[in-house]
Amino acid sequence: MLEIMRNQLESVAEEMGQVLITSSYSPNIKERRDCSTALFDAEGRLVAQAEHIPVHLGAMPEAVETVLGYDPEPGDVFVLNDPFEGGTHLPDVTMVSPLAIDGEILGFAVSRAHHADVGGMTPGSMPAGAREIYQEGLRLPPVRLVSGGETNDDVLSLLLANVRNPGERRADVRAQIAANDRAEERLADLVAEHGREQIVAAFDAVIDYSRERVTAELRDLPDGEYRARDVLEGDGLTDEDIPVAVTATVDGGTVAFDFEGTASQVPGNVNAPLAVAKSAVYFVVRCVTDPEIPPNQGCYDPITVSVPEGSLLNPRAPAAVVGGNVETSQRVTDVVFTALADAAPERVPAQGQGTMNNLTIGSRAGGSDGFTYYETIGGGSGGRAGGDGTDGAQVGMTNTLNTPIEALEAEYPLFVEEYGLRAGSGGDGEHRGGLGIVRSVTVGVDATVSLLTERRRVAPRGIAGGADGATGENLLDGSPVPAKTTRDVPAGTTVTVRTPGGGGYGDPEDRSDEDRERDRADGKEER
Repeated sequence: MLEIMRNQLESVAEEMGQVLITSSYSPNIKERRDCSTALFDAEGRLVAQAEHIPVHLGAMPEAVETVLGYDPEPGDVFVLNDPFEGGTHLPDVTMVSPLAIDGEILGFAVSRAHHADVGGMTPGSMPAGAREIYQEGLRLPPVRLVSGGETNDDVLSLLLANVRNPGERRADVRAQIAANDRAEERLADLVAEHGREQIVAAFDAVIDYSRERVTAELRDLPDGEYRARDVLEGDGLTDEDIPVAVTATVDGGTVAFDFEGTASQVPGNVNAPLAVAKSAVYFVVRCVTDPEIPPNQGCYDPITVSVPEGSLLNPRAPAAVVGGNVETSQRVTDVVFTALADAAPERVPAQGQGTMNNLTIGSRAGGSDGFTYYETIGGGSGGRAGGDGTDGAQVGMTNTLNTPIEALEAEYPLFVEEYGLRAGSGGDGEHRGGLGIVRSVTVGVDATVSLLTERRRVAPRGIAGGADGATGENLLDGSPVPAKTTRDVPAGTTVTVRTPGGGGYGDPEDRSDEDRERDRADGKEER
């Protein structure tokens, strides 16, 4: 019965995701699936989630906890994106809806989607040079977009007046509301099938089950302190390295992560809210324990995360944070994996590309002539004990698809010149790192290009004797540009992103001749 109920609850979250994806208008949601959905109980505990975007999902509990402080009522839908009140970064717009059955709140539906523009100083709302959150877009604390079942047109008008492409935003907002509405319908079906008491008991049971499983897995890790340190390559204002450090303490069935030694918050936009840091930690713990354990609040209970206030990973307002969600989260993932490498050597891979390679292109024209295109570009994942890394994959805290060339060129005045794997970019080893990607796009109109990227100077590290992966590179008309930059460009400019490869695992001398021959036949070696 537990397994049946778990699958039924997870199916609610999965169906929410399908409604959101198929109902949305922007390519970033309908094509790339840059969105996530989840089901919470009335206490704000995560019960079930769709397997969507790691950086969204691990941070969602903060959104629900914040909304609980606003006295939600049946028929409400709260909208928020404020990183200092339950959000992550401004483009990720979150909807939280109480799920009422017979007038009593039984749980909450949550949908989070990356909107291609939420205002701010540049089209696409991902400016490389932001110094404060006000430059990054419209900031929404939790507010009722729907109250008692009726849309608050004043709130919607305020939102749409502050974004580019308001028609697209309106459609995507409606898709999120529809996804949350579907959760209420499906939860009502489950109550009709099993009864309210059985559903509430199922909430407790699946959370207890996951907690017991994760605790047992953590007991299998050797007790001790494990440390790691890495750097971010500047904050968009300077190129100075920014340290990220962690000490992981495994003690019986618990693990504590202390980020003392991480840099203080910085002037640029790579600061990450505490919810993002927690999300990265939860993701890594899920990776080094059994991935079949149902993901819910029980998985998080044995984990504690400590971050000094006013630091890079717990900044004070009005810090700029848009790059923290996408880039700093990746570095947190890397350092936590590295710290746990000695504790769980068979579970920890070499470093993957360690960046989302954020590319945003938009025009400043208004109305139907305006557009905003946003994409994260895959790269190589790290080699691992069981095999080679994956080529051209989204790594770490993102799990999106790509925008198909046909959809990209149909929707925007953009033209794809090259899109393929980057030969020779994976680190050598007994198990090679995955290859990065080359993506070149020519802009058909005058536009603004923003790049937020990492691993352009510091290569993804190999492990157990494996070689490092190749660093990435950003080019405008063939000329290198910094890892984080915003430029106004004329029509005809070609933007090229060459993404990093993954690090290798194990001594390259141990790679078999058969594997070497296959590498050559597949064109994986540098030409």
